Amino acid sequence: MSKIEKVLATGKTHTTASSTGNTSRGHNGSLDIALSSPGNTQPAHVFAATQPHPAAEQLFAGAWSACYTAAVGLVANDLNVVLPADMSVDIEVDVGQTGADYFLQARLTLRVPGLADDVAKTLAHTADQICPYSKATRGNIDVDLKVLTA
Repeated sequence: MSKIEKVLATGKTHTTASSTGNTSRGHNGSLDIALSSPGNTQPAHVFAATQPHPAAEQLFAGAWSACYTAAVGLVANDLNVVLPADMSVDIEVDVGQTGADYFLQARLTLRVPGLADDVAKTLAHTADQICPYSKATRGNIDVDLKVLTA
């Protein structure tokens, strides 16, 4: 797997829990897209992109964020862990170059304030194992997964 030498653009999302599901926002909130679960007419996620016409990195980060957040919820339910109300997921997807070649890389941060470190890490890594976006990128792009409990 090649490392990016020069980052050209970054798509960012910040996904938080809300009373109607999860809300995902781009870093300047200029476009909202409601995402729902299959078979459910209620929006499960709201995605806000950085520009009126979001870049592919922004859309990918938003979709991955929605998927990963749902995976964290599934794992928490299976482990009988109550997620904190202020749980959030930040995903940044970079597009960049190494020489003449283009690559992606990503950074995922799961914030679960108040959870024990070992429980939080289990949630993060197990969710990463079941999330289809994480599976699709595993071994294909450089991904850094971070867990914060404070």
